[in-house]
Amino acid sequence: MKQSRWAVLKKLFWMFLKVNVLTTSGPASVGLLYKESVGKIMTESEFIEAVGFSNVLPGSEALKLAMFVGYAAGGIPGTVIAILSSILPPTIIMLAVTSILENFQGEAWMAGFIKGLGPAVAMLIVVVAWQIFRSESAKSIKKRALIIGLLSAAAFWLDIPSPLVLVGAGMLGVILFR
Repeated sequence: MKQSRWAVLKKLFWMFLKVNVLTTSGPASVGLLYKESVGKIMTESEFIEAVGFSNVLPGSEALKLAMFVGYAAGGIPGTVIAILSSILPPTIIMLAVTSILENFQGEAWMAGFIKGLGPAVAMLIVVVAWQIFRSESAKSIKKRALIIGLLSAAAFWLDIPSPLVLVGAGMLGVILFR
């Protein structure tokens, strides 16, 4: 049964809104999106192709998958609707959290909370970096990763602006990891 263009766009909007309200747009969203889309707006083979394609390109997998499914089901308007309904829930949540936190901006406990976040986030990054550095796949790149790490630490101590550090690390990565 052929659906009208408006019915498909409406279905895309509610489907991606539902998926992005109920999941954190990670791997869990793929399962829910499969359940919501296969047999309703696309075939299973089209969905598998969409997931595979979204994993190849850089960027947010959830948004790439939304674009692919939206385009497959409704063309360019479907892509726009899928993207908008995918970013709407996290945007509203972030605006709500920001407005709530703004009310506590001058509070002493909020300043302590923010100061406590810095070391926790830094330690989380160190732990993840250590796990990656220790992994079997990283054995062959340890020397190069160590060079990049030391140069990044030197850039931190020399107070080099972040954009320059990122560009320099990217260029060094191209040279070292060819």
